[in-house]
Amino acid sequence: MLDATLSERAKGLLTASGRSDVPPFMVMDVMAAAARIEAAGGHVIHMEVGQPAAPAPKTAILAAHAALEGARIDYTSALGIPSLRERISRHYRESYGFAVEAERIVVTTGSSGAFILGFLAMFEPGDRVAVTVPGYPPYRHILTALGCEPVLIETSDETRHALTGEALLAAHRRTPLKGVLVGSPANPTGTMMSREALTNLIMAAESAGIRFISDEIYHGLDYAFSAVTAAELSPHALVINSFSKYFCMTGWRVGWMVAPEPLVRPIERLQQNLAISVPTLSQIAAEAAFEGRQEMEEVKRGYLENRRILIEGLPRAGLNKFLPADGAFYLYADVSDFTGDSFKFAGEMLEHARVAATPGVDFDPVHGRRFIRFSYARSADEMREAVARITRWLG
Repeated sequence: MLDATLSERAKGLLTASGRSDVPPFMVMDVMAAAARIEAAGGHVIHMEVGQPAAPAPKTAILAAHAALEGARIDYTSALGIPSLRERISRHYRESYGFAVEAERIVVTTGSSGAFILGFLAMFEPGDRVAVTVPGYPPYRHILTALGCEPVLIETSDETRHALTGEALLAAHRRTPLKGVLVGSPANPTGTMMSREALTNLIMAAESAGIRFISDEIYHGLDYAFSAVTAAELSPHALVINSFSKYFCMTGWRVGWMVAPEPLVRPIERLQQNLAISVPTLSQIAAEAAFEGRQEMEEVKRGYLENRRILIEGLPRAGLNKFLPADGAFYLYADVSDFTGDSFKFAGEMLEHARVAATPGVDFDPVHGRRFIRFSYARSADEMREAVARITRWLG
C-alpha cells in the first residue's frame, strides 16, 4: 500500500499527454444524446452521423460467412491481401479508365487508419498542413495529435466552398506549408471539384513544394458530375478511400491508399508496427463488395431521392440556404435566420423535434455557429418525417 505522499505523486503519472488534448468529434456526442432519448422510449430520426442505413453488399456478407466457415483468419501482409490490392487496382481501370499499379495500393483500417499512416509518412512534428473549413474535424484533430499544425483556410460561396490554388498559395506565402488535404465530394458540404479545379489546385501545390492528399471516401456518391481521382492527375498525390460510404461498410473498418511509389515501403513499415495488418475478415468481405455494385447503385438512387426531399422540403420550414450538395449524403444548411448558436439549435431540435443533426461548429470553428449538417443516408420515409417534424417545431 502506498503511503499518502507517494499516492499523491503517483496521481501525476495518470495525467494525459498534451497531444491527446484534442476536441471531441461532436457528432459522436450528438449520437450519445440521441441514444439516451431512445433508451427512455423516445423515437429519434438520425441525421447526425454519416453512416449508411443500408447493410454491406450481399456479396461481401456471403464472402465473410464463407471465410468464417472454411478458413483460418490469420494475419495478412501489412500492405493487404494481394488479391484485394489487385481488385482495387482493377477498380481504377473500371471506374476512372486509369491504371493504378497494385504495388502502390495499401489496405488500411478505414480511412482513419490511412490518415494516420499518411500523415506519419509525409510530415514531421511541427509541419504545417492546410485543411479547409468547413471540413471533416478529424483532419485537424489527427494532425494535432501527431504534432503537426493544421492550418485552416476558409472557403466561400464564390468558389462553391472548394479550395483554390490562389487561396492555397496565399496561405503558403504567409507561412510556408508542407502539405494540403482536400476532399471531393466534401464533408460536410457535399461540394465536388471539377477536373479543371482539382488539376489547378494540385499544380499550384506541387509548384510550391506542398504535398497533396486527396480524401476520396465519398467517390461513387456523386450526383452533379462524375468525381475525378487525384491519382490520375499526379503520381505524387496521396489518395485515400474507403469501403465505408459507397459500399455501406462503416463498421468493417477497411479502406485503402494509393501511395506515391517512394512512400509505399515507409508506410508498410509503419503499418507493420502500428497494426501488423488490417482485419483479415474485413479484407475478404471488401474484395467481394466490388461484385455488389448493382446493389449499391440502388442505394445511391435512394440517397438522390432523399436529397430531393430535403432540398424541396426544408425551405418550407424556413431553412432555405444550403451549400452545394453535389455529392456524398449531406446537406449543410444555414440556420442563422433562427440562431447564432448551432450547438444550442441542434440540442433543441433533438429535444423538441426528435431529429438529431450535427452543429456546424464541429466542422468550422470560424463560422460553424451558423450551420447545421443533415445526413440523408437513411430511408426516404425518415427524411419526409424529419422535414415534417422540423417544420412543426420551427413553425
